Formats: sequence, C-alpha cells, structure tokens
Amino acid sequence: MQAFAAALGKSLRCGDILLLEGHIGAGKSFFARSLIQSVQDIPEEVPSPTFTLVQTYDTQIGEIWHADLYRLTSHQEAVELGLEEAFETSISLIEWPDRLGDLSQYSPLNIAFSSGASDSERHLKLQGSASIWALRLQGLSDE
Repeated sequence: MQAFAAALGKSLRCGDILLLEGHIGAGKSFFARSLIQSVQDIPEEVPSPTFTLVQTYDTQIGEIWHADLYRLTSHQEAVELGLEEAFETSISLIEWPDRLGDLSQYSPLNIAFSSGASDSERHLKLQGSASIWALRLQGLSDE
C-alpha cells in the first residue's frame, strides 16, 4: 500500500480531493501518512488528525490538507474548518467523507479500504467520476 500511495502522490495536483472510506483500522491514516511522506523533501512525522481534525503539510506537489472528520456531526462543521477553500487551492485527503455532504461538483477520487484475509492485508477500491482520474490512475494498479 505504501508503494501505491507514493505513486499516486506523484500524480496529484492542487485541487485534487481523495476521499478515504473504510472502517476504523482499515488503513486510511496509514495510506495518507505514506502518501504525504512520499512527497515531502524530508519525510517528517505525520500524525493522525483524529483530534486536531486537520493537519496541513507543505510538500513538493503543493499544500496537502489531511482531515479526519470522524468526530464531526454536521456538514456545517466541515465548512467551518475551511475545507471548501482547501478543495480549490490544495490537495485534500479526507477521512470519513460522509460527514461532508454532496461533493459532486469537485470530482473527487473515492478510495474505499477493506480488510483482507490476514490482519495486514488491505484491499483498495478506487472510483473517480472525472475522466481525468482514469488517465492519471492508468498504470498505477500494479504498484
């Protein structure tokens, strides 16, 4: 999963939104951490934003916002965090995106995480509504 996160990270641009879905412990934060560290000049600690809600990082590919919305109870709380502005100007990695409401205007890439046969095995299902995702994801599936 680290290699795929790093490969995907290289293809991202400001304005891209990744929606990370899956149960607690499915690997969402691990994936986000791997992606963020892969695009930092000097990889630094990338804590889960479970309690801070949002962590931001300056990287080689632009600013990344990593948000964990698990504790939010309404769409308005997400708006108050400044996520809508981040969607326009930064790369956004959003855990628990069901707290956001309708995002169809942004053409996000949904990544659904599920457990495999062993504790360390994970499966990822990617779905993007824009044709741009098909082009950028081509060749990454074998990573």
